[in-house]
Formats: sequence, structure tokens, C-alpha cells
Amino acid sequence: MSYKLEISEQIMTFTIDRPDIRNAINDEVMAGFEELVKKAEEGDIRYVVITASGTKAFCSGGDLSVFHELKTEAEAYPMLKRMSDVLYRIKTLPVPVIALLNGAAVGGGCEIATACDYRLVREHAKCGFIQGTLVITSGWGGGTYLFETLSHERALQMLTEARVYTAAELLDNGWATKIIHAEEDIHNFFKAMNKIRPEVHGAYKSIAIRKWEATGLKGRVEAEVRKCAELWAEDAHHEAVDSFLNKKQERMK
Repeated sequence: MSYKLEISEQIMTFTIDRPDIRNAINDEVMAGFEELVKKAEEGDIRYVVITASGTKAFCSGGDLSVFHELKTEAEAYPMLKRMSDVLYRIKTLPVPVIALLNGAAVGGGCEIATACDYRLVREHAKCGFIQGTLVITSGWGGGTYLFETLSHERALQMLTEARVYTAAELLDNGWATKIIHAEEDIHNFFKAMNKIRPEVHGAYKSIAIRKWEATGLKGRVEAEVRKCAELWAEDAHHEAVDSFLNKKQERMK
């Protein structure tokens, strides 16, 4: 199994469990996210926590060994659409969703974390929207969510620089909620959250959801997905991915 889903004391924890390939997303992990939202929507849940196994990576985005086989817009769109749909459901869950970044989050991994309400970032973790280096845009809704999260200029800069940011930089630009130096920092975050009753958290989350619905968030995500699918089909993207994979193989020799 490529993921773990656990519920304890009204806290649902979803763990991407593919540390050997930097917790990259495949179809099974997507199915796990779909299971997460179904159970969170139906159950008596206070919080949802999304994290990953190991200490090196939270998520490196889509598994290129699988998704690089998708060549055309028609082939890429269903994958992008499926993941964007489940991330939208995560974004609009009626309870707080916390990303606990145990390690690096790049590309689609950054999109997953951005869809969450809070981002607790381990001090060694580096994160970034590096999709531009592969000649595509974010394609799971992460770009749209970033403009909801940061000021316009900071969001645009983070997207167009297409580089990884340190934890300190992420705290400075507002993307990181808190830097985690020790386990006590996580405990203290939840201790503060637990001082407020769940119905209050839910009421405030509903204010955000009403705003997103009124401003057509879902439609804006769909436009992002469509554009990424168009760029995905271009030769420049496939050449960039081939170059990346070749360099990766050279480093492993």
C-alpha cells in the first residue's frame, strides 16, 4: 500500500508511504486521497493531517516513471483532473486541514500542501513550485490556491521563479504557518488549536468556503488544469522531462 490512513481521537492522518521514490504520487495514492475525503466528509473528524513517510521528502509531485508515459493533452488531462478534483475536496473540507511537511515538497507536492489550511514545515525541508523548469504550469490547482494564500506579487514570484525555498524563506513569505524544530512544536500547535471547540473551527472554515464558492474557485482551478494539459502535450515539456530523468540516472551511476 502506497499510503496509510488512520483516525485517532478525531484526528485523521493521511501518510503518503513511498519514501523510496520521494513519496511521488501514483494512481494508488490518488485513490487514497479519494478515500480520505470520503471518510472525512462522512465521519466525526476534528482535523485532517497530511504528511509522508521518512525525513527526506513530503512529496516530489507526480511519479514521472508513470506519468511521463502520458504524451498528449487528451492523455494528461484525466490524470490532472482527477488529482485536482480530490485536492479541491480537500481544500473545501469543513474541518481544518494541516500539512505536516516532514521533508521537501516540490511541484505537485507543493500543490498538495498549498491546498491545506496550515503548513507546518520541518526546518530542513525545502519547497517550491518547480513546474516551470519542466515547461508546464501547476496542474492540480496549486497555482490558484497559492494566489488565495499569498499576496499577488509573492505568489507570482514563487510560481515564476520555479525554485525551491528554504523553510525560513517560506515562513517569511507567509506560505509556512510554522517551522518545526522539535516534536514539541507540533504538540504546541495542536494544543492551541484544541483550546477552541470544533464547531467554531468549522464555522470559520465555512466562511472561507463560501468565499471560494462565490469567487468561482472550482472554475478557476479547472482553467488551470486545462492550461497545464495543453502545455503537457508540447515537445518542450517532454524534452525537459527526458533531460531531467537522464540527469537523474547519471547521478545514480
